[in-house]
Amino acid sequence: MEAPTASTGPRLARRDCATAFGGSSALLQSSLRTLLVAGLCLLLALGGLLGPGSARAEGAPVLQSFELSHGEDGLMLGYVLDFDLSRPVEDALLKGVPLYFVARAEVLRSRWYWRDKRIGGAERNWRLAWQPLTRRYRLSQGSLSQSYERLDDALAAIQRASRWKIADAAALEPDTRQYVEFSFRLDTSQLPRPLQIGIGGQADWSLTVERQAVVPPPDAPPALR
Repeated sequence: MEAPTASTGPRLARRDCATAFGGSSALLQSSLRTLLVAGLCLLLALGGLLGPGSARAEGAPVLQSFELSHGEDGLMLGYVLDFDLSRPVEDALLKGVPLYFVARAEVLRSRWYWRDKRIGGAERNWRLAWQPLTRRYRLSQGSLSQSYERLDDALAAIQRASRWKIADAAALEPDTRQYVEFSFRLDTSQLPRPLQIGIGGQADWSLTVERQAVVPPPDAPPALR
């Protein structure tokens, strides 16, 4: 073996140092990768614990009553909902974010040979906003609006409907199976885009209820409606 000389000594020292630091760098990168993987696993685990499967049911709407009846003008719908806004939703409202609610009903006729036919339907939309200057809640529906001092009073105006026409009388056929698909929801698609991204998948913002019911015959007693 060649003995190190004055010229080869510095080169060997630099090579040994590079090897040592190279090994340390590889070890450091491996450790960082391990920490990143562990952190990702932890986030996934927390996501599973806090996801919709175990989320609290606070604010979930309850359909207390749902009634279909026949009137001179057509098929009428009445309903009563009960729900509270979750804390994050109420906080957003008080910070100036308006909330939008949608109630929709579709009337369909069953057909064995093709997809069911839509024979009627209606939709109602509300916009709820907090006005800090007057410290009142403003509820708008179309061109109509009204102010409330209490949030519960504003929500009460949304939570019920009476004799809401959802189909014309001429469109109904008593001798066929007809049914109504009803839904009510907090429409997050109308929220500001950054907020939509931030609340994606959060159960606190999932406020919806659905119901399907068969249209009773015109002469059905109230107990069967």
